[in-house]
Amino acid sequence: MTATDLRRPVPFGGYHAKQLPDDDAELTRTGPGTPAGEYFRRFWHPVMLSSEVRDLPVPVRILGEDLVLFRDKGGRLGLLDRHCSHRGASLEFGVVTECGLACCYHGWVYDIDGTVLETPGEPAGSKLKERVFHGAYPTHEEGGLIFAYMGPPAEKPDFPVFDSFVVPGNERVPYYLPFACNWLQVHENGMDPIHSVFLHTRMSGVQFAEVFGALPFLEFQETRIGVMSTAARRWGDHVWVRNIDAVPPNFCQFGATWEDGKREKYFTPPAIGRWIVPVDDTHCLTVGWRHVNDLVDPSGRTRNEDMGMGKVDFAGQQPEGSYQDRQRNPGDWDAQVSQRPVAVHAVENLGTTDVGIQLLRRQLRRAIRAVGEGERVAPLPAGPDGVIPSFSHDTVLVKPLANDRDEMTQLAEIGRAVAAIVLESADVPRAERAGHIERAIQAGI
Repeated sequence: MTATDLRRPVPFGGYHAKQLPDDDAELTRTGPGTPAGEYFRRFWHPVMLSSEVRDLPVPVRILGEDLVLFRDKGGRLGLLDRHCSHRGASLEFGVVTECGLACCYHGWVYDIDGTVLETPGEPAGSKLKERVFHGAYPTHEEGGLIFAYMGPPAEKPDFPVFDSFVVPGNERVPYYLPFACNWLQVHENGMDPIHSVFLHTRMSGVQFAEVFGALPFLEFQETRIGVMSTAARRWGDHVWVRNIDAVPPNFCQFGATWEDGKREKYFTPPAIGRWIVPVDDTHCLTVGWRHVNDLVDPSGRTRNEDMGMGKVDFAGQQPEGSYQDRQRNPGDWDAQVSQRPVAVHAVENLGTTDVGIQLLRRQLRRAIRAVGEGERVAPLPAGPDGVIPSFSHDTVLVKPLANDRDEMTQLAEIGRAVAAIVLESADVPRAERAGHIERAIQAGI
């Protein structure tokens, strides 16, 4: 039976749905040598919290590769293939040295770039260490996160800096969460803003704020940095417009978790920036920052102590509580992981609210195929001050809607107008951009 047959309405037709089609391997499989894996390896990915790399090596598995992360006694970070090039012992049991990592089995010492520094069991004058180069990847440390680049050395990009990383007075609080499913179904959550109405408000009770339960006008479009969603809601005499950025391949920026839609504001910066990093085909990591500042959290609800390894300060991101508790009050982890270890796109029935997911998949597919055809990944365009302009934001306007016009039509007009102003401001200097947007909204909406 084909995927099309499975969509036909057949009462009590479970018998006909036993055979699932294959998953979308072009997008979901990221191991070595796969099309998506080759594409992913052209980007920097966060692999661990800085706080977790202390005096011992840390085993990590990323993009289907078993690696070991360490900080030598000189403070340098190294990311090496996990298995020693001599006899294959795991370097997670290695000994950190002044300038590298020594295998516990026979003492071979590796520098952070994979150079074999010592083969102490070999006779004096042995040239063996000159003939071996151990697998290693470059790292970058930023804001309490350790990133890795796992692609061709000649194509290593600069680390991308978004304007949200350098907001004055901002504190970036890192967190790291494991998910027991394929990376894509977690990443797609960013382009599924309608789920906040149901999962986070109407179905499981209010998990963030009551305003998320108001049905929004939704629209999606491709931008110079990825895909953007626009959600515009009415809340009393206010209209809340939220834009979310999804940046290929796996980065996403969101507005404030605790937004209540009650205070007028213009272009407040993202409150969350996170990457969904494939571990292998059926496991992934959510790694990112909670941005803590007076713009995104004026009421001080963010709890820094509840963020870090395996935890973040808002509901539903890990399987907390009993199974029955999670059935009664499921969160993102339950909804995403329960789509199967790898979600099967062929049996989905996508609707009008899923346009963002379709755009995201098409954009990824184009980019994966371009890399497969030998094209290099172009860097994201920076603004005039050298950082990448974000479009993700929250704007809340005092805007009573007319009773004699369709509400959704009015929300569409406001949401589109705000989104257009934000997009058109990309090349305004960062220090001037928020004021520019506020004046344009006040003058034109």
